[in-house]
Amino acid sequence: MALKTTIITGATSGIGKETALTLAAQGHALYLLVRNTPKGERLKQEIADKTGNKEVFVIRCDLADLQSVREAADELTEKLFAINTLINNAGGVFQERHLNKNRFEMTFVINHLGHFLLTILLMPLLQKGQARIINVSSEAHKWGKPRFDDLQWEQTYNGFKAYSMSKLFNIYFAQSLAEKYADKGILAFSLHPGTVKTGFGAGIKGLGKILFLLATPFMVTVQQAAETSIFLATAPRLDQYNGAYFKKKKKANTSAIATDTESRNKLWAISEKLLSRYLVWPDV
Repeated sequence: MALKTTIITGATSGIGKETALTLAAQGHALYLLVRNTPKGERLKQEIADKTGNKEVFVIRCDLADLQSVREAADELTEKLFAINTLINNAGGVFQERHLNKNRFEMTFVINHLGHFLLTILLMPLLQKGQARIINVSSEAHKWGKPRFDDLQWEQTYNGFKAYSMSKLFNIYFAQSLAEKYADKGILAFSLHPGTVKTGFGAGIKGLGKILFLLATPFMVTVQQAAETSIFLATAPRLDQYNGAYFKKKKKANTSAIATDTESRNKLWAISEKLLSRYLVWPDV
């Protein structure tokens, strides 16, 4: 039986690392998309030592750099015939407003645009693999609202609100993928991993800090946080849940605004427009 080919972003720490270790132990061929390649190589060796799985490969992919995303997708397209699972796990939260080299706000580009671009560029391979696409979102999406008039947060910036909006967009993206590609054999999901006992988000202030502190008694370990991603990557017969949002390995409710089809379609159209120069194949 051929190994399942799984792509994971943000695999060098936290939930991504635990997900990679578990899937490697289950025999998946892993492609780790990482910003820090030496760190990725160390993880590759750790996975081999702990699981005996040597079908682990490191691909440089900086989600804040859209050209890097494009190059990673090109490299995967050259190396692979099909992809069975794509886990869009990487994420970031920033207390202050920062722009990437393309002049996109960092939370927006790392948490949404980079993954949108990667997924669409890999779609031919994903279709061949009848793939599952898994977006790691958050319950923070329930405080998120689309700011289509100011996606770059030029007027006012709030780190928690920017993060919450991006997590809402993760859900929109999974829903749209399920709608647009279900007839191609694609399943897409989003999930809340739980509030994790890591340093992620430690610099959040204001409402986000209050919510973070309130969640402290209910925090989960990294191993527990990875369980839903692993479940969605491996559980059989999930077709009926295509496009759904999960929490604790079960379908969960989203905010009302996360069911807004008009906003979801608008996000897709805007994302395509913003990424148009990267979505054109070199020989076109």
